[in-house]
Amino acid sequence: MRILLVEDDPMIGDAIQGALMDAGYAADWVRNGLTALATLETQHYDLVLLDLGLPGKDGLDVLNSIRAGNNPVPLLIITARDSLDDRLRGLDGGADDYVLKPFEMAELLARMRAVLRRKGGSALPILSNNVVSLDPTSKEASTQENPAVQLSNREFALLQALLIRPGAILSRSDLEDRIYGWGNEVESNAVEFLIHALRRKLGSHVIKNVRGVGWMVSKNG
Repeated sequence: MRILLVEDDPMIGDAIQGALMDAGYAADWVRNGLTALATLETQHYDLVLLDLGLPGKDGLDVLNSIRAGNNPVPLLIITARDSLDDRLRGLDGGADDYVLKPFEMAELLARMRAVLRRKGGSALPILSNNVVSLDPTSKEASTQENPAVQLSNREFALLQALLIRPGAILSRSDLEDRIYGWGNEVESNAVEFLIHALRRKLGSHVIKNVRGVGWMVSKNG
């Protein structure tokens, strides 16, 4: 899952990006609002973390531009602005949550998971298609034959990308896009290697290959 972090403070940005990567997310970091908007025009993201006090273009203006362009990307505001007016403007402007600094990274990750569940139409914390289930908190997957299997960060990211859209075929470039952020070297057979590892852990039936197109997990079993 790929995250865009929009944060101008170098210490905060570096800490959040590192924590996101440790949690299994591909995280790209930009430092001003204009770059954020330009990036969103050319790259798909699963979620945006947006600071408000940005150089070039204020965060609330960035939010308004994103929503005015009919971009439904899940978005969390992360800011030190704690006035009621700012919170109302952020939430009424289309933010999915408003998180005040300073915050614990564990809370931010939990809020991100909650927003992604709501956007995906589910209140349940577990992703499942009735064949395989994935717990985003523990990064454990399970099937009827394998009750609890620990996944690596990239195995988790790949399976999560498929389970968010069961029945949809994702190509190699689709999956690479959700697993790797800027500056990550992508080997030519990385996706195949991860799928082989997941099948070995969970069973060959869990991920289906659509020859010449990509991979998918079945919808509702």
